[in-house]
Amino acid sequence: MHSVRSQYAVAAVAVVGPARLLTMRYERMLLDVDRAVISFQAGRRVDGTQHLAHAQEIVAELMVSMQEGAWDGGPQLMSIYRHLLTALIEAGVTGDVDRTIACRGLILPLAEAWHEAVDQAAPAAGVAAVTPTRESVMSARLLGVG
Repeated sequence: MHSVRSQYAVAAVAVVGPARLLTMRYERMLLDVDRAVISFQAGRRVDGTQHLAHAQEIVAELMVSMQEGAWDGGPQLMSIYRHLLTALIEAGVTGDVDRTIACRGLILPLAEAWHEAVDQAAPAAGVAAVTPTRESVMSARLLGVG
């Protein structure tokens, strides 16, 4: 059974909408990579690998949920996701700090671009009552809030 905090987190994720959820995923990936760097530098390879595994889950979710043919940049973004996923796996397997930092270098410009796009979009008009969905529960878990 979910705690009150978990239920709140799932509801909060459901309210933010798909665009803001996307930026939250990128923020969480950056946090995971930063934590991995710190862990690897401290000699805690298992912890670093776990953080990168979580970032890999987020990239995989982005890949699965993306409609590659829906826009002109879709194939290029999917190519970046594939490369990023491979790089995250390699960094986790080797425990390489430099590779992990390079992954951050791939994520950051994407995160900034999506943040800018979301900030420029018109805000949603009001929020109705929220019923947590399977997607919001899964997203809350991936974001580490549920």
